[in-house]
Amino acid sequence: MSSPAGWYDDPADPTQQRYWDGSTWTDQRRAQQGPAPYQGQFGAPSQYGQAAQHGQVYGGGAAPTEPTRPAQPQYGQYAPPHQQPQQQPQYGQYAGPQQPPYGQQYQQPQYGHPQQQGYGYPGKPPHTTPDGQLLSGWWRRVFARIIDSIIVGIVGLPLTGYFYYKYSQVLWDYFKSTMDAAEAGTPTTSTTLPPEVYKWMIPAILIGLVVSFIYEYLFLTKKGATPGKMLLGIAVRLREVPGNPPGSAVAKRYGFEMALSVLGAIPLVGTLAGFIALINYLWPLWDDKNQALHDKVAATNVVRV
Repeated sequence: MSSPAGWYDDPADPTQQRYWDGSTWTDQRRAQQGPAPYQGQFGAPSQYGQAAQHGQVYGGGAAPTEPTRPAQPQYGQYAPPHQQPQQQPQYGQYAGPQQPPYGQQYQQPQYGHPQQQGYGYPGKPPHTTPDGQLLSGWWRRVFARIIDSIIVGIVGLPLTGYFYYKYSQVLWDYFKSTMDAAEAGTPTTSTTLPPEVYKWMIPAILIGLVVSFIYEYLFLTKKGATPGKMLLGIAVRLREVPGNPPGSAVAKRYGFEMALSVLGAIPLVGTLAGFIALINYLWPLWDDKNQALHDKVAATNVVRV
């Protein structure tokens, strides 16, 4: 159905009007007649307060019903984005998702839960203390323990050196006599070390443990971390309370390890103690709170700082 004859916005130039004779456009044009009122419905007031005549809209009126095509750009002219034809995919070709406008970042739609931010695997929150401090990984703890063991060994050497020297002498004499007996055709079948070995080994171990305990106690209660832990950026704290751990927690924490070390020097029992000590160091790998067994005894955590 065609629109009534009248002046309408020129489809080719919105700054002027063109006369529609009821069936087709004529060559009669004129400038826009003032600002366009609300879309010219029949009976709606014109810009001068008069009702628009039947079939006439002064500026901004609805276009005639004759289908019109947008003007095509000439060769060498720029075509606005809305006039650029969209290339249709050929039969059998995949039409990919629409690309976002230039300058806008493409956002992957989320399905269900938002992705967690920070440390850890995508979608999996990192392990933290109840108040949100990030827990240390297992490898940091291992390297920190190695560094601290070297430092403690050097610091305690003046106190333990003599005992380790005598221990090594007794052990060497035992192996030498065993080899000499084997060469002479009278091998010994003893499976235990001579008692004199333990005479020097046990004092050396105990002195080393005391030095190590003093080292851990002073640094953890005063600094919250030993030198090895400081180098690796980790520290020890109570799981529920931030800050340096109290002396009681440090004593429980290191006392558990000291007991396993002493039991490890006892024949037969030492095998079981050594196995528990190994489990103690590996426990943070599968524990949901990243605690070793000695951490659970003292209610502590090793955290990132």
